[in-house]
Amino acid sequence: MDRDAALRAHLQKLLDWKDAHAGFDAAIDGIPAGKRGAVPEGLPHSPWQLLEHIRRTQWDILDFCCNAQYVEPKSMEEYWPDGPEPPSAGAWDESVAAVRRDRDALKKMAGDPALDLLARVPLGNASQTYLREIVLVADHGAYHVGQLVLTRRLLGIWS
Repeated sequence: MDRDAALRAHLQKLLDWKDAHAGFDAAIDGIPAGKRGAVPEGLPHSPWQLLEHIRRTQWDILDFCCNAQYVEPKSMEEYWPDGPEPPSAGAWDESVAAVRRDRDALKKMAGDPALDLLARVPLGNASQTYLREIVLVADHGAYHVGQLVLTRRLLGIWS
């Protein structure tokens, strides 16, 4: 395998967030509906808020990389849902599916040999390369997956 293909394979694996810690799928699997909006004492977010934040930020970075009409959010608050509870019975499953779908799109982008990973994202500044954005998604996701695990531990729903 050449160096470019090896890097692309590594990036695709990195987006699964599970080499050195629990991955996204393990962190969200089995959270009871009644606990999805619970905020443990001493922590700022519910599982729903963390899930939806992961979804929104991942989608935003994917959109930034792929959409010539990308519009940057007006404030950081747009990356978080309004409250701790999912707004509907189906919101949780929809958010989980969107995270997986967008993660797959990022993995496809990372694996595309026609995409120069070191090229600047067209709407970005000089440091905003495709490689940087993919690593940013993985890093940000891993951070919040860790928060999900901690939140579950404090809610007594992690084994």
